[in-house]
Amino acid sequence: MSVVSAITVIVPATTANLGPGFDCIGAALKLYNEFKFTRQEGGLSIHVTGTEAERVQSDESNLLYQAFVKFYQYIEQTPPTVKIEIKLGVPLARGLGSSATAIVGGLVAANQLEGATLSQSQVMELAIAMEGHPDNVVPALLGGCRLAATSGAAWEICDVPWHQDIVPVIAIPNFELSTSEARGVLPTEVSRADAIFNTAHLGLLLRGLETGNGQWLKTALQDRLHQPYRKALIPGYDALNIAAVSAGAYGMVISGAGPTLLSLTDKLHSEAVEAAMLAAWQEEGITAEVRSLSLDTQGAKSF
Repeated sequence: MSVVSAITVIVPATTANLGPGFDCIGAALKLYNEFKFTRQEGGLSIHVTGTEAERVQSDESNLLYQAFVKFYQYIEQTPPTVKIEIKLGVPLARGLGSSATAIVGGLVAANQLEGATLSQSQVMELAIAMEGHPDNVVPALLGGCRLAATSGAAWEICDVPWHQDIVPVIAIPNFELSTSEARGVLPTEVSRADAIFNTAHLGLLLRGLETGNGQWLKTALQDRLHQPYRKALIPGYDALNIAAVSAGAYGMVISGAGPTLLSLTDKLHSEAVEAAMLAAWQEEGITAEVRSLSLDTQGAKSF
C-alpha cells in the first residue's frame, strides 16, 4: 500500500473500571484529543494547543511520539521525521484516559501513514502492551463500552451494550492523581469474599448497562477491589457520592484511577446530578468542571 504525507487522528477520552470492572472494562466518551502528523525534512517538532498545553513534553519523550516510534520498531523500519500538532481536549492525569489517547493516536497515525500496514487487532495488541492493561486503550481505539479478557497470548474483546437512557456525568476536579499513586494504595491480595463480590457485581453491571435497569445499576456499581482504597486520595468523595445519589444518580464511581468521579443516571436527572456534584465539591473548596456526556461509538478516527 502507498504511504501518505499527513494524517490526523481524533481519539476519544475514556472512563475505565465503572466500579467492579477493575482493569477490564471501559467506555469511550465524546471528549477528544486531536493529533496531526506531517512528514517533514529535518528533525522532530511538536506543537501543542489547548488546556494544559504547556505541560506536554515537546521532545522525543512525548508519549504520543513514543507510540509512533513503537509502531516502526514493530515493523522493523526507521520512523520518518514528522511535525506533530496536538489539540488537547482531554484533561491530563484526571482518570479520563489521556495517556490512552496518546498511545492509540501515535499507533494509528503511524499505521495510516504507512498505508494501514497492520490490522486493527494488531494495533490494539500494541496499544495494550504499551499501556499495560486494556481498559482505556481498547475503547479509545474501538469506541463504545468494551470488556477485555485474555487466555494468555491473545485478547478477547466483547462489546458491552449501553442503554440509550443511561447518561454518564463526569466531575473533573482541579487537582491530579497519578495512576502510580492510585495503584500504590491497593492491596496485593484480596479475600475470596471480595473476589466473589466483584464477580457478581460485574455480571450485574453488564446486565444493568444493557437494560437500563436502575435498580440493578444501583447495586452493580459497588466495588471492593479498588475504590475503598482510592477514595481516601480524593477529597470530598463521600460528600459527592451522597449528593449525586440524592439528586437521582444510580451511583458514583472513580473514573479510571481518578480523581475524576463518574455518576451514571438517566436523562431526567442528569442536570440535577451535575449541579449536585458541582455544589458538593465547591463546599469542599475544590474547583471542578462537571458535565454530562454521551458514549462515543466510533473510537479513533483518522483522515
